[in-house]
Order: sequence, then C-alpha cells, then structure tokens
Amino acid sequence: MSYPIEVIANWFLLKESMTHKKLQKLCYYAQAWGYALYDAPFINEAFQAWVHGPVSPLLYEKYKDSYLKKLTPEDIDMSMIEEDDQDFLERVWLTYGEHTPNSLEVLTQKEQPWKEARVGYKTLEPCTNEISPVTMQRFYRSIYDEGDA
Repeated sequence: MSYPIEVIANWFLLKESMTHKKLQKLCYYAQAWGYALYDAPFINEAFQAWVHGPVSPLLYEKYKDSYLKKLTPEDIDMSMIEEDDQDFLERVWLTYGEHTPNSLEVLTQKEQPWKEARVGYKTLEPCTNEISPVTMQRFYRSIYDEGDA
C-alpha cells in the first residue's frame, strides 16, 4: 500500500521531534526500502536529488518555513497504516532514527540513487531530478541481499 507522505512523516514525528532535514531523509529511506523489499512505492511521492540529499518537494513546501526548528506531530489519524507497514516503519526508524540530520545527509549522498540523479551537476548546483525508483530498488535490495549472505 502507498501512503500519503504527510502520514508517514507524522509517524516519524510521533517517535521524536526532529528537524525538517531529518524528516526528509527518514521518509526517503521508507520509500527506498519500500521499493527494495516490496517492489512498490511505500509513499505516494517522488523524491528529488537536491543539494542536501533526497527531498520530497511536497514535504519541503509544507515545512520550508520551519527548516531549523524541531517539528512535532500533527493530529492525523494513524490507523490507516496497516500493522505490517508500521512494523516496516519501525525497522526504518531503528536503522536510521539515531542518526543526526547531517549524518543522514552525508549517508544519502554517498549512495548510488542520489549520486546517479545528480550526474552532471556541481556540488552546490540546484537539481530537481527525480531519484529513480528502479535505482532505489536495485541499490537497497543489493544491501539487503548482502546482509542475508
């Protein structure tokens, strides 16, 4: 099932108050691992390869005025997230939740999906290229498969 990004963002905000940058990266990882493990988008939103890592333009617009502030959850009905999907989000949280916003930025910038989408762009040059779902699926599935080896 594919969820609205606002719902998934709120799920993470229920875990802890965090900056916009960290929230963007956690939502990106939920999307990327959704492609890798379920062969489908987990979030009904594309991510673009911006200077500071993957960004959902929709989430950016929602929180752009609060970029350095700690965000808090909204009053959103979270019952729409199926139990198995909440377990999946919990695994994403356990893997990435302790990272700082800056360490998540650096991590995503070292990974193939973001790098591929930014080919031909300078380090600080704006870019709105979509990060390829196929590349996300292939890259993160390879990490998963290595873990099973």
